[in-house]
Amino acid sequence: MPDLSPTTLPRAWPFEEARRVASRLEASRKPSALFETGYGPSGLPHIGTFGEVARTSWVRHAFSVLTGKPSRLLAFSDDMDGLRKVPDNVPNPELLRAHLGQPLTRVPNPFGTAEPSFGAHNNARLRGFLDRFGFEYEFASSTEYYESGRFDAALLRVLERHDAVVAAVLPTLGAERAGTYSPILPIHPRTGQVMQVRIEQTDPQAGTVAWRDPADGAWYETPVTGGRAKLQWKADWAMRWHALGVDYEMSGKDLIDSVKLSGKICRILGSPPPETLTYELFLDEHGQKISKSRGNGLSVDQWLDYGPPESLAQFMYNQPQRAKRLFFDVIPRAADEYVANAAKALVQDETERMANPVWHIHAGDLAQAKGSPVSYTMLQNLAVTLGGASEDVLRGFVRRYAPHADVDEPFLARLIAGAALYAQGFALAHSRRRDPTAAERDALSELADGLRALPPATPGEDIQTVVYEVGKRHFAAADLRAWFGCLYQVLLGQSEGPRFGQFAALYGIAETVALIEQALARAPAAAA
Repeated sequence: MPDLSPTTLPRAWPFEEARRVASRLEASRKPSALFETGYGPSGLPHIGTFGEVARTSWVRHAFSVLTGKPSRLLAFSDDMDGLRKVPDNVPNPELLRAHLGQPLTRVPNPFGTAEPSFGAHNNARLRGFLDRFGFEYEFASSTEYYESGRFDAALLRVLERHDAVVAAVLPTLGAERAGTYSPILPIHPRTGQVMQVRIEQTDPQAGTVAWRDPADGAWYETPVTGGRAKLQWKADWAMRWHALGVDYEMSGKDLIDSVKLSGKICRILGSPPPETLTYELFLDEHGQKISKSRGNGLSVDQWLDYGPPESLAQFMYNQPQRAKRLFFDVIPRAADEYVANAAKALVQDETERMANPVWHIHAGDLAQAKGSPVSYTMLQNLAVTLGGASEDVLRGFVRRYAPHADVDEPFLARLIAGAALYAQGFALAHSRRRDPTAAERDALSELADGLRALPPATPGEDIQTVVYEVGKRHFAAADLRAWFGCLYQVLLGQSEGPRFGQFAALYGIAETVALIEQALARAPAAAA
């Protein structure tokens, strides 16, 4: 293990985050660290859920390597939140409509599965989702923590500090909400609804709050303990940090102000807030913020139709504090980045590997890192060139190009299958082969002659040398990009592509010559 002092820390953001957690524990003298991620079970797990848990897991692993101290990751479900509206994508919506305002774990399960409630069903989906990707975590239910009394001491502390918490929150509210705000939301003893009402009296000694039902004016005194009340979410977040001693939690840019406010409340309760990381939000193909309600994003299952899980992890690893487009066209680059990083890891020393995304993605176990003799981009370009070739056809080309490769190995098999599907679903529809100009025809003709002179098994690098030399003779040195653009646009119908020599080796030299001949048979385009 290399020296991991602050001056020699690998240049990787999980280690930078881990160092902050390590400093926190050194100051607090805690023997272990608690990492947390939150989940709102009014909806199903989504790609942002994957990103948050994956990124937190990478920081946690870096912390363990950096300090040798134990840690836990708590996946906390806010399943005691009241059901605010009936989701559009659930069966039997009328079953839910009668239970609006009730905690999600008291709302009937409309899906017909074994779980007893809507919240329990979605919690099961969350656990299945996280287990699918092999995350190491502990699941926690807000309902269970409230009803078991685990939060009782912290809730009584909120009651003691009620006025100070209210004073911290009021400046962030509009006039109407400020008039009735309390961090404590009693559960109605008759309707079971989570009540957002004015708290008329607080009694820290008795551990109760008093309030009136706005519907009929009935007066209630409700204990704040034992699951008979819950907290408004920003206060709930702070209370949880305080009660559990959370050391680290990340959240999206849209929650910056909430993190600040919850941190302030946490201090009011007597605890330092955790170390936090604000990650940027995902954007759709038009640069607009992705919204679950608008459905303008990309789901995990949609990603995995076209790319292996490692490509999704690579995408999530890259620069979490920079906004990124999350659309289908980012999948090929993410897959190729992963393959390139897996290849680098084979020749890097230990310190360099610890800065490699693949090291973090696989929690330091590089035996899990999988490579490929061909890139995703090459495979999908090949599929497009072949008019939307099937997975089986691509496997045949890969066998010929790299006889040593096992095309049945799960990672390579998924790469091939995903690239074939991507070409059929996206790339082929946008493939437009343009005609060569007169000047380009001369260069292409010479390239065809040069390729004919090569043996069929010529390596891609040697083919690339021929391509490069032809380009130098026909294009100015500063304009060689135009030559490679010509190859992509005229021969492949793409705006960009892989190193052409490698593509020709995969496609076949004779087949590449035939492709050039077909282009030359088309009428020349007018000179630009």
